[in-house]
Amino acid sequence: MFDLALLWKAPDVNPVNRKARSIPGLNPINVYGRVFFFSWFGFLIAFWSWYAFPPLLSQTIAKDLGLKQSDIANSNIIALTATLLVRLVAGPACDRFGPRWTFAGCLLLGSIPTALAGAVVNVEGLLALRFFVGILGGSFVPCQVWSTGFFDKNVVGTANALTGGFGNAGGGITYFLMPAVFDSLVADRGLTPHVAWRVTFIVPFICIVVTAVGMLICCPDTPMGKWSDRHLAVQQNLASHGISGAIVDVPGELTDRATTGTDSPSGSGSGSDEQKLGFEAVEPKRPGGFAHEAQIGEQQMLDAARGEVVVKPSFREAMRVVFSAQSLVLAGGYFCSFGAELAINSILGSYYVKNFPYLKQRGSGNWAAMFGLLNVVFRPLGGVLSDLIYVRAGLWGKKFLIHGVALFTGVFAIAIGLTDPHNQNNMFGLVAGMALFMEAGNGANFGLVPHVHPHANGIVSGYTGAAGNLGGIVFAIIFRYNHKNYHTVFWIIGVMTIAINLSLSWIRPIPKGQIGGH
Repeated sequence: MFDLALLWKAPDVNPVNRKARSIPGLNPINVYGRVFFFSWFGFLIAFWSWYAFPPLLSQTIAKDLGLKQSDIANSNIIALTATLLVRLVAGPACDRFGPRWTFAGCLLLGSIPTALAGAVVNVEGLLALRFFVGILGGSFVPCQVWSTGFFDKNVVGTANALTGGFGNAGGGITYFLMPAVFDSLVADRGLTPHVAWRVTFIVPFICIVVTAVGMLICCPDTPMGKWSDRHLAVQQNLASHGISGAIVDVPGELTDRATTGTDSPSGSGSGSDEQKLGFEAVEPKRPGGFAHEAQIGEQQMLDAARGEVVVKPSFREAMRVVFSAQSLVLAGGYFCSFGAELAINSILGSYYVKNFPYLKQRGSGNWAAMFGLLNVVFRPLGGVLSDLIYVRAGLWGKKFLIHGVALFTGVFAIAIGLTDPHNQNNMFGLVAGMALFMEAGNGANFGLVPHVHPHANGIVSGYTGAAGNLGGIVFAIIFRYNHKNYHTVFWIIGVMTIAINLSLSWIRPIPKGQIGGH
């Protein structure tokens, strides 16, 4: 039975990599609780700003800039293209510099075009601006890599799904906040629509900057301190338990730096930020043991040290990881689930206005927001189920969960496409059913990601995340050339989702002979 006290008590930790065995999500004082908070909140703020345009785009901004339907569709595609490129870069950047700095970098770089939204005066400016705002979408990768680095295999599916699900809810919140702020500026401040929509973007800009600075000040790179010292810290943790052996022992001869034992594990004196913030996992409390230490076997310790410590990738190793069949499974699954979610999120408000014109901009936006907000429940559900199935059915169980929810996603998408509902109950019910399986699929997918090539988790996460954006681009292009026949694209998405997942279902969940990740 689940112990509610785990939501706030200091977690037991893996004795080698110091990853938490539970999620203290209600305890921001604890280092694991702080990282958990900034992981999901940082991505939520990023997602809100990334999708800040669609709620105002089809009516207010389109009227002000004289946009055509094709211009709106092109801007949606451009935003996803930039995020695809950033996610491909963010993965290796996480492995090289650490997820915390990569996360903050994405946020701060993306905040600049967000603040400049008011400078847009024509369609060309809109396309350029939305391209650079797309940098914010890349923050998903360090969000997941950071979460993976702090939570152990027994709960990592749940942790990743919660951080991703709460963050994805930003795509729903934006449909509430942006029209509400805009309406307030027009009604209460007397601004014209021409000025009000531009001022509206200052709100997410401020939130992004505050969040990025907060995670840099309040959180560490890893449970053991600095990113650059992670290998030495693991080596010392092994030694404190009487175990010796090389920790970087993975296929491809990856190396970060020599672990001679002569370097300082912290790289700084007693006044370091890590010690000031009370990172209880950094220093041993007594010879051979740590506070809140979980009990695992010697072989498990060695496997965790050799196969699950992220290392700086060589190009050759990165290509081997990217083109493995297991990475293809993750990419294909996320292409369908998150890709469809992104494309649908961009057009759902317009689809509702088309079928229910009396809803207008704010009403359709509120109903469209529900699609994104359901991530708060449904994406974590996928991660929780992934962890529960893992206990009984292992990694094959995690993998078949991905394909199972994808099949149901396809069925609901086909149903929407074939019926094109003009009854609100039917429409909203089918969209909610599709959201259940689609968003649970996102959570289930990143429940398996930490197990696949764990020594290159940044690359795998970036590649998988980029595949989701590629799916978003492909589906957005299909929406673009079907104009306002939105229902047609829904059944196309459904058929593609079922076909892709069935074709990948036979592949092993992790490579044969892989060290760690089991």
